[in-house]
Amino acid sequence: MQDRTGGIEIGLNAVIVSMAGAEPRLLAVEDGNALPALPFGPFDPTRHRTMDVSLRETVEAQAALHLGYVEQLYTFGDRGRHRLPGDEGPHMVSVGYLALTNMDGKAEAERDGVGWRHWYALFPWEDWREGRPALLDQVILPALEHWARQKQENDASPDLPSRAVRLKRAFGTGDFPFDEERVLERYELLYESGLVEEAVADGRVGKVALPVRLGQPMRHDHRRIAATAIARLRGKIKYRPVIFELMPAEFTLTALQSAVEGISGRHLHKQNFRRLVEGTELVEPSGGTTAATGGRPAALYRFRRQVLEERPQPGLKVGGR
Repeated sequence: MQDRTGGIEIGLNAVIVSMAGAEPRLLAVEDGNALPALPFGPFDPTRHRTMDVSLRETVEAQAALHLGYVEQLYTFGDRGRHRLPGDEGPHMVSVGYLALTNMDGKAEAERDGVGWRHWYALFPWEDWREGRPALLDQVILPALEHWARQKQENDASPDLPSRAVRLKRAFGTGDFPFDEERVLERYELLYESGLVEEAVADGRVGKVALPVRLGQPMRHDHRRIAATAIARLRGKIKYRPVIFELMPAEFTLTALQSAVEGISGRHLHKQNFRRLVEGTELVEPSGGTTAATGGRPAALYRFRRQVLEERPQPGLKVGGR
């Protein structure tokens, strides 16, 4: 939708999440000559009564994919977020959405230019399942600590806490614990400090002064939108049973644990996780078993939907580090 007087165009971006085994992934649109992007389409109120309907139609057209769970994230409207050199087109405002889909038994998106990307390829510093990522201590934190010591005259807002305080909060340095939900804050610090390639594309810095690339960059501010969605989902699984939107109808407890670990980016103790699942009464035995895991047949479970009628916040309250 374009406002001819104000030069505003409204678009819809979808962060579509699915699981491939233990790995969470995002659907990306690629044309071979540009960076990957999130599925995107304009909102036309003359064709669609709601933005949700418009988003679903856009994804169906781009990826032949039917969405299940969808929720609105945030409106992204910073000046210049889609502008190119010499571009006099309308200012682009995007409404971001988080969408979850279970691809078990479904055909993968096979349209040209559409494919799945593991989200830790975009945010490698967020994956703590095998312990603290070496990338943090070897590359990211030294660069950010150097940046935090620089003068701050050009910072976005004088009302923000100091760079050093923001660094401690976002990355859990000093006496601050690492909080897996601060995904967006971490990415925004990396962008603001000029350590990710999107900062070069936006003209913030001339080049990234690091020996390695910090994850796969995306077009425009789409990696920021993806970071917002990951943070939302990491928080959401603790008080809503949305994890089951990513699971098949029947699953083993090991598969459920792997999915929760994949989303949260942290390792969970097997017995503690099983006690947590039993205590929340989110699942029930289906009566079936599977030998696909190797060894003895494993019991299959399913989401116990009655829990939605029993309490207001039925989630997996996995604790922090």
